[in-house]
Amino acid sequence: MQRWRGVVIIGTMAAITLWLAYSGQLVLYIHPRYILFTVIMSVIAVVLSVLAVTTRRDHDDEREGTPPRRRERMLGLTAAAIAGLFTLGMVVIPPATLSTATAEQREVNATASTNTADLEQASTADAEAIARFTVREWSSVLRQTSDLAFFDDKPATALLGFVTPDSDDPDNLFYVSRFVVTCCAVDAQPLGVPVYLPGWQSTLEPGAWIEVSGPFVSNPSRSSTQAIVIEPDSVEAVEQPREPYLF
Repeated sequence: MQRWRGVVIIGTMAAITLWLAYSGQLVLYIHPRYILFTVIMSVIAVVLSVLAVTTRRDHDDEREGTPPRRRERMLGLTAAAIAGLFTLGMVVIPPATLSTATAEQREVNATASTNTADLEQASTADAEAIARFTVREWSSVLRQTSDLAFFDDKPATALLGFVTPDSDDPDNLFYVSRFVVTCCAVDAQPLGVPVYLPGWQSTLEPGAWIEVSGPFVSNPSRSSTQAIVIEPDSVEAVEQPREPYLF
């Protein structure tokens, strides 16, 4: 057991990683730029684990060395149990995206870009380009300007994201949100575009994926700190996209 537990755990975790990559779910954990590297290292880990198990060791080598002390054995078993439970969890618990609760804990738009290039792009973009704007572009623009005239003839079109209630006025306002991932899900940060829709809880649930279309207007809410919001012409429920994060 002392010899094989680490090999088995590493091989199992590497195999699970390869399965996640094959099923297209590895992007729920890491940035796509790291997938090739992760797959290569997982393949190497599986190959080495198989070689370690199948290669016979000399009997004298097995008898060499001092048996580990009781405390060392307990620490080793505890570490193996934790790693085993983690590995089992990866098998039993299906992969899932980060939730609305995570978005609320990490503060929506705390990391919204202030890159003036986004604002300049929005000011000169034609209607077709504006229609392709995601939560990332709109959150950047909204952080840099509250000039309502800037948004004339620049409506949000089929803006995709999940519902996150506004902390100041949750009865009337919510964000259509996405997580932006730089490296992996651990560093994911939520971005969102505020939507003014009184009584939205009667038709929508927090965390539900939607597409929102509508013009930007001055925020009618007296409680919210958002200056500009979408006043939706349509809010449609949709399935979670295959790649829920923005990269």
